[in-house]
Amino acid sequence: MGEPGREEYKIQSFDAETQQLLKTALKDPGAVNLEKVADVIVDHSLQDCVFSKEAGRMCYAIIQVNNMPMMALVNPVYDCLFRLAQPDSLSKEEEVDCLVLQLHRVGEQLERMNRQRMDELFVLIRDGFLLPVGLSSLAQLLLLEIIEFRAAGWQTTPAAHKYYYSEVSD
Repeated sequence: MGEPGREEYKIQSFDAETQQLLKTALKDPGAVNLEKVADVIVDHSLQDCVFSKEAGRMCYAIIQVNNMPMMALVNPVYDCLFRLAQPDSLSKEEEVDCLVLQLHRVGEQLERMNRQRMDELFVLIRDGFLLPVGLSSLAQLLLLEIIEFRAAGWQTTPAAHKYYYSEVSD
């Protein structure tokens, strides 16, 4: 067991230099290039979906130590969202659900930080909705809902809420 309150992270799959970078980032985020840390974590997460949960825990810990949102994660988060907006991902309901859920959570903040990338992401989402090759009806519904959500200023209008959530009991 480690020290109380100290998390142990599974970073053994990285080379020694990257392990040291991640350990330093967890102890003293100001001592490393956080954009490089974010790139390493995101790249590894995209290659190994099992590592993704661990990556999320590591990023959360770094943010807590740093005591502020990690601006270095903006582009890697966009990269992940762009990956989820690709046709092969849109054909999987779980991935569409993940994309929409994340946009509900952080879409407005991401758009404030980089509107051009959000516009590009929504072009992919729109195209995915309009060209539904192999898209399930649930995936189409989720994509339409997030398009309307953004168009309404990242809020659900009463009419949209009634339309999308009328089957959900209060």
